[in-house]
Amino acid sequence: MNRTAARLFTGLMAAGLMATLLAGCSSTPPPPDWQMAARISLDRAAEAWLQGNERVADAEMQRVRRELRSTGQPALLARAELHHCATRVAALQAGDCPAFEPLAADAAPADQAYARYLKGQATEADRALLPPAQRQPLADVADPFSRLVAAGVRLQTGQITPADVAQAVDTASAQGWRRPLLAWLGVQRQRALQAGDGPEAARLQRRMDLVTAR
Repeated sequence: MNRTAARLFTGLMAAGLMATLLAGCSSTPPPPDWQMAARISLDRAAEAWLQGNERVADAEMQRVRRELRSTGQPALLARAELHHCATRVAALQAGDCPAFEPLAADAAPADQAYARYLKGQATEADRALLPPAQRQPLADVADPFSRLVAAGVRLQTGQITPADVAQAVDTASAQGWRRPLLAWLGVQRQRALQAGDGPEAARLQRRMDLVTAR
């Protein structure tokens, strides 16, 4: 498994999809083609969307859905849809996951808990079912993708701190993920404007302009 796949799968995939999709990768005989095809396309879809390439992301997700539907296991597709929705939360888009809803009845309890988490509606009972990265303090989350998802949920629930926002900006910047970087810079800029700090708001706008320059 390449470094990018490992990075993107650490959060939600720790809940079980990676283990399922990669089952048998190191064993004999080799895994069915659908497992590798779905894993590779899910990775590519997430990376493309975070970099701002929606056309590629959509095409790769269609491949994921096609491969997972071939198994007749809605729980697998539900988990993949949650991972897809988590990329949106990392970039501060709505935590709703409409593609998951028709599959929710067949999803594992941990995946149902994760869906509520992405919407900022996780209960105390859900907490034990979440991936480890979603139960840690933000500063302790080592995986960049999981850190951005956790920060996005904290913003939804009003639990974000200025240090958390700065960490999210630094994380997206270090990974070269344009979409979440613009979103989190926008949060910083808005807060600077609200604080009456014009020079800081202007500095942040220059960073945003650099990200969007062609």
